[in-house]
Amino acid sequence: MLVIPAIDLKDGQCVRLRQGRMEDSTVFSDDPVTMAGHWVEQGARRLHIVDLNGAFAGTPVNGEIVTAIVAAYPDLPVQIGGGIRNLESAQFYIDAGVNFIIIGTAAVKDPDLVKSACESFPGKIIVGLDAVDGKVATEGWADVSEVTAIELAEKFSDAGVAAIVYTDIARDGMLQGCNVEATVGLARQSSIPVIASGGVAKLADIVDLKASAQTETGAGIIGAITGRALYEGTLDLREAQSYCDGEGN
Repeated sequence: MLVIPAIDLKDGQCVRLRQGRMEDSTVFSDDPVTMAGHWVEQGARRLHIVDLNGAFAGTPVNGEIVTAIVAAYPDLPVQIGGGIRNLESAQFYIDAGVNFIIIGTAAVKDPDLVKSACESFPGKIIVGLDAVDGKVATEGWADVSEVTAIELAEKFSDAGVAAIVYTDIARDGMLQGCNVEATVGLARQSSIPVIASGGVAKLADIVDLKASAQTETGAGIIGAITGRALYEGTLDLREAQSYCDGEGN
């Protein structure tokens, strides 16, 4: 299981939001490229980047910064989400050297885009399911749909999706612990590997996720994204990844 540091981009800075609210952000760095280098030094094996401005605008906004990060650390696999609503935006990031494209809002509103993207970029498409009480939110989490995360995951079971990033919005940025129950529930019912996100606060959360990583049914949990916990020091990346490695992954 991978422990994946998050870099959330807002107005060119590295920030963390609380529960997805743009007005409730904490700036951790005004140099996202250097911050990416810090996580590389700490042993990161993948980086999760979100273009927050792009998520609300519906089109990539911080693409130049993402391109700079990929150029600076070409050996670091990167997954990017936020504002990717068409194949052209996905192509832009693929051309820049990004390894995985996360489609969130468009997965709800235009499921055919996910299928087309999987055909165009095989093995590189991740679906982002961001949920409130199990219902998927869109438009930078501003709107909540009537579609459940499990229902949406089932739609893409045979599309060739590489993974699902599942975020419990109520936990995101709050350091209250990951919603292990909901994440495991999705992993058990999905044939697509799941990456946990939202609320990871300490090593105990990684331990709980790791204990549930392999399910009797479904594809299981292959990673955990964490942001505020790493930036505020309640979780040590190297220690957390070492734990995951030592437990057989």
